[in-house]
Amino acid sequence: MAVREIVSIDAEKCNGCGDCIPACAEGAIEVVDGTAALLNDILCDGLGACLGVCPEDAITIMTRQAPAFDEEAVRVHLAKQWTESAAAPPAPPPSPAAANGPSSSPPIRLSDMRAPAPQMAQGPATTGTPLPHWPIKLELIPPDAPFLRGADLMLVADCAPFARAELREEFTSETAVMIGCPKSDDYESAVARLSEILRRCDARSLTVVHMEVPCCSGYWYMSQQAMEASGKSLPLRKMVVGVRGDVSSPVEASA
Repeated sequence: MAVREIVSIDAEKCNGCGDCIPACAEGAIEVVDGTAALLNDILCDGLGACLGVCPEDAITIMTRQAPAFDEEAVRVHLAKQWTESAAAPPAPPPSPAAANGPSSSPPIRLSDMRAPAPQMAQGPATTGTPLPHWPIKLELIPPDAPFLRGADLMLVADCAPFARAELREEFTSETAVMIGCPKSDDYESAVARLSEILRRCDARSLTVVHMEVPCCSGYWYMSQQAMEASGKSLPLRKMVVGVRGDVSSPVEASA
């Protein structure tokens, strides 16, 4: 225990709107019985990102005795939220046609689109930044794909480009894009795939782009865990996209 700054929520002022929940990247706040509450002191870093969004001014920062902020506990907590939110009903039974015999999908074809594509004889000119390669889903990209080698990796939560169309302008000829959904991806599989990519591709950097909602921030912690598991050390930053398309200043991971 130590004396430190930590969030305090006034239950009498709180109207239970939940606006503070997406503002907390650590997922430390939850509405319980109609009132926002801090789930555990060790999940709160005391920075107060949730203060400015409360319409009732029910959240303040106070100094009191509390256990130290635990980043590893946050990772476990977000991973648990991620797993629980991804729970889905069992898949329906196969159709009669599928039951009659095995079926297989064709192998994924890797395509590096950074080279100029052949021009069509007629048709409108393309605009915007081209997709740098295919596939782009994290779970489908082979760790030894040629377009990953020496690239600036960008792991993007798949809602982010829809909230902020300008995100495509971040792509360069050296960008390798990987997309997925922190809410529906299998956490352990995502960690394993990304750590193997980092281990094998000799990347120059990794940028994590996720939405401002708590479940999406799991990608940031997952990336740090994958980096540690890979044994590599390279520049790691995050960009947080708001639901209205605004974007926070990039944050560098601490060494």
